[in-house]
Amino acid sequence: MAVRWVKLELAVAAFDARRFADYLTRCETEGIRLCTLAELGDTPENRRALYALNKECSADIPERGAFFSYEEYAERRFAVPSYDPRAVVLALDGAEWIGMAAMSKHGNFVFNQMTGVRAGYRGRGISIAMKTLGMRFAKDYRALTVRTFHHPANTSAIAMNRRLGFVDTEE
Repeated sequence: MAVRWVKLELAVAAFDARRFADYLTRCETEGIRLCTLAELGDTPENRRALYALNKECSADIPERGAFFSYEEYAERRFAVPSYDPRAVVLALDGAEWIGMAAMSKHGNFVFNQMTGVRAGYRGRGISIAMKTLGMRFAKDYRALTVRTFHHPANTSAIAMNRRLGFVDTEE
């Protein structure tokens, strides 16, 4: 039996970042730095660190299976026209990479490829803060919508996106 993925969409113009400003403030107060990969430096070393973080966070996705090799990841994520390091938001605790929210460009929409936070940092609103910051990229890119999808058992990610204003779609 095939899994029916939960497809969600958010109208960029309808997103009110002010509703989520407290999440950004909380991160700052707790010493969590939010930045983009472009700001940090889109270097080979940082791409490897992003890969490691993505791999670690993806391990909790239901039915995810084996993660890509670095070479496959680099080909699928970095060596494509949809890649933009300004669309990759990172959360850092000192020098430690603890979270990521990565989007990609696709015509009049952006696709939220992955949002994840290392297990020891979950439940603190870091995902919402990263996605709120990521919406700046979506607006600058002049995207009409942000799209994403989830395995139906990934209830925490679905709930977080719905809190941000994402609604079900068939797109």
